[in-house]
Amino acid sequence: MNAAPPRNLADSELAARITDGATDLALALDAAQVASLVAYLRLIERWNNTYNLTSIRDPNAIVTHHILDALAATAALQRRRALEARRRLIDVGSGAGLPGVVIGIALPETEVVCVDSVGKKAAFITQVAASLGLRNVEALHARIERVANGRFDVVASRAFASLAGFVAGTRHLLAENGEWMAMKGRRPDDEITALSDAAVEVEPLEVPDLEAERCIAWIRLRSHK
Repeated sequence: MNAAPPRNLADSELAARITDGATDLALALDAAQVASLVAYLRLIERWNNTYNLTSIRDPNAIVTHHILDALAATAALQRRRALEARRRLIDVGSGAGLPGVVIGIALPETEVVCVDSVGKKAAFITQVAASLGLRNVEALHARIERVANGRFDVVASRAFASLAGFVAGTRHLLAENGEWMAMKGRRPDDEITALSDAAVEVEPLEVPDLEAERCIAWIRLRSHK
């Protein structure tokens, strides 16, 4: 028996879920930011038909698995690093703009560069930034080792690679006193063991409505401690 298609939720319903989730995360979003997140979700839905940005099609599930998941990481970033310590962030292997676009919407004072080696994904993020008027969000179509766009306070990824591969491949992008922010599912203890020259702190995340393990591995070179 075929599963029922996802229900076509109204923008107001999506906005209510995002608002409730942000409140649970103690993340202050105004009505315009929530509206931008809903518009972003709608763009994912529209482009997904052609570019297959995500395997998740149900808008309710997109809210939980993508928007709220990225907002949980955004709240953690805001708690951990003061404004002057998160002026510039690069999202490596950004895909549909996760978490970079969400961070850019929620933290407009942070400059966000979203990098992906797949041209259609970078094009999507460029369209999102233009459509939503996100002056602090930029997309780059490039392999990460070829990116030389300055130094970043935070180098972020969402399940991009092993921690060792992530650190090795992006070390040239990290500013002095910068930090890596790796979004993971379960605590990656085996990957942490492979990082002999780095200090790692694992912060568990609780994503509203998501019954799955989530965490962030915060990584600093030992010389930056």
